[in-house]
Amino acid sequence: MSITAAKKRALRLRRHARVRKNITGTAERPRLAVFRSARHISAQIVDDSTGRTLAQATTVEAALRGSPGSNQEAAAAVGRLVADRAKAAGITRVVFDRGGNRYHGRVAALADAARQAGLEF
Repeated sequence: MSITAAKKRALRLRRHARVRKNITGTAERPRLAVFRSARHISAQIVDDSTGRTLAQATTVEAALRGSPGSNQEAAAAVGRLVADRAKAAGITRVVFDRGGNRYHGRVAALADAARQAGLEF
């Protein structure tokens, strides 16, 4: 039996809701949220108490669009960029929100690059 795209999305959203009921970003320790699509990946640092995005990066940006390399290399570049922007905003500690995706592949590459760039989680 094959899983349709709608069913896959519904299952991911259920997993994401399960993760999000335990993870909340605060002003002292905001949430690093990752969204992964088939072609792109994006990350944003969110303060859930005020509902504001403090820093963000995505492969759709002009700085990262069309860069040669694999999807994992692009995800690592997004992780480094969001970490640099977070440090510029005065953020060093975050809570990681994998967005219902497995901590594997592009999501893990983004997280590892963000850690190496100075974010603590």
